[in-house]
Amino acid sequence: MKAEFVIVGAGSAGCAMAYRLAAAGRKVIVIEFGGSDAGPLIQMPGALSYPMNMKLYDWGYKTEPEPHLGGRRLVCPRGKVIGGSSSINGMIYVRGHAHDFDHWRDQGAAGWGYADVLPYYKRMEDWHDGGHGGDPAWRGKGGPLHVTRGRRDNPLVQAFVKAGGEAGYPVTGDYNGEQQEGFGAFDMTVWKGRRWSAASAYLKPAQKTGNCTVVRGLARRIVIEDGRATGVEIAQGDQISVVEASNEVIIAASALNSPKLLMLSGIGPAAHLAEHGIPVVADRPGVGENLQDHLELYIQMAASQPVSLFKYWNIFGKAWVGLQWLLAKTGPGASNQFESCGFIRSSAGIDYPDIQYHFLPIAVRYDGQAAAEGHGFQAHVGPMRSKSRGNVTLRSADPDADPVIRFNYMSHPDDWQEFRTAIRLTREIFAQPAFAPYVRHEIQPGADVQSDDALDDFIREHAESAYHPCGTCKMGAASDPTAVVDPHARVIGVDGLRVADSSIFPRITNGNLNAPSIMVGEKVSDLLLGRDPLAPDNAKPWVHPDWQNAQR
Repeated sequence: MKAEFVIVGAGSAGCAMAYRLAAAGRKVIVIEFGGSDAGPLIQMPGALSYPMNMKLYDWGYKTEPEPHLGGRRLVCPRGKVIGGSSSINGMIYVRGHAHDFDHWRDQGAAGWGYADVLPYYKRMEDWHDGGHGGDPAWRGKGGPLHVTRGRRDNPLVQAFVKAGGEAGYPVTGDYNGEQQEGFGAFDMTVWKGRRWSAASAYLKPAQKTGNCTVVRGLARRIVIEDGRATGVEIAQGDQISVVEASNEVIIAASALNSPKLLMLSGIGPAAHLAEHGIPVVADRPGVGENLQDHLELYIQMAASQPVSLFKYWNIFGKAWVGLQWLLAKTGPGASNQFESCGFIRSSAGIDYPDIQYHFLPIAVRYDGQAAAEGHGFQAHVGPMRSKSRGNVTLRSADPDADPVIRFNYMSHPDDWQEFRTAIRLTREIFAQPAFAPYVRHEIQPGADVQSDDALDDFIREHAESAYHPCGTCKMGAASDPTAVVDPHARVIGVDGLRVADSSIFPRITNGNLNAPSIMVGEKVSDLLLGRDPLAPDNAKPWVHPDWQNAQR
């Protein structure tokens, strides 16, 4: 098997690159270990808690015991399916704040400032405001990726935005437009009641061109000859073969599997490779380092009225929701139910939001376990820019072995203060008049959890990953010893090899990572094709005029 370009991973970035390369007439092979994304558990937005907990669709990774979280091992779902994690995620669409990308640029990722990436966000989007207003001039129309909004007809969803305004925060018409800061409607990658994954938006159209082939198999290592990547060794059952690339190999296998594959191929920290008997091709100490994520807590409230989604949380309710969706792609199953959100600053002196809210009109966990109290609602809240860093290392030289994942969550003292602040600010929002008709009592943390020590105990026991791993193949200047790829996404020290997914983020972006991961695929596809980048868009985002002195 041979193609001009070989992409490892049919996830968010990989699918985008496959489409752009195939549409330009280039021959592409995409290697993907996972199988089909067909079936209602993936395609029905309201069923999102199922695929991320199924071995069929998820790699099933867990962290090592996290020392600052009481030794808990946190789950870390990654998509093992066509579409990658975009086929099992919560379908929430957040570009990230403009200052995130300016930080990338200023830290050595030249050409990745907000002015440089905004045109790619516009190119990839087909945005539909759903009648809820927004910023059309800042958004894209006609791109492959449908971005929509939910109906927002649940009174709790509306109350959350209203309460944010009552607490003194802005209400924004489009957090992905000029003004992220504030409360408003959430965007989702849902189209006509179905999940609109990277596979739907990009990979399937790429296959229809006749220039893109998907090959099932486990990527074992990158074949490197005389300092140049020439192909990928894959396992298909007991058969080992090589998929050859006449032009370039691109790794887009996730922030966990991309560094693993580099290290299996001899690219990484020389001492660590030597521990596993792997010959060193390129000594890059940054491979697997700089691991980041978002942690979050569920602040749950019991409802005084039966207005939450709990009425569907029984066998008959779920059957009714499923039937509506199967017959007409309507009803609660046609939404991810994350229909309102908030982005706020935790204190004065912070220039852009560092806390994100996902509001959900039911008290339930990602694993599908509902709160015992019945009707309720919750806000998922967490700091956006933790200073803690972890790493991904090899468990062994066996490609079938899971990587060793250590996030080192909450290892920086600032994390604790930021999380306490997030909890207290959330309680203040739920205490606003908009929620007065609906609040019965606080389920968790619970009204008696007030002191710093008590809040810290709650954080230690209940903080969960928001499933946003990134940073393990950091992009930076070629002179940076911690960088893995240069600003063209080329692996430093090896020709013909790039990495393009969330692993190249120098620092985590403000919000969910599917949108910026797709953007990376879009931008790198132009680099692969030798095209000039899209012209910069110098639109200036809104920043609170008195951010130095005011928290809201």
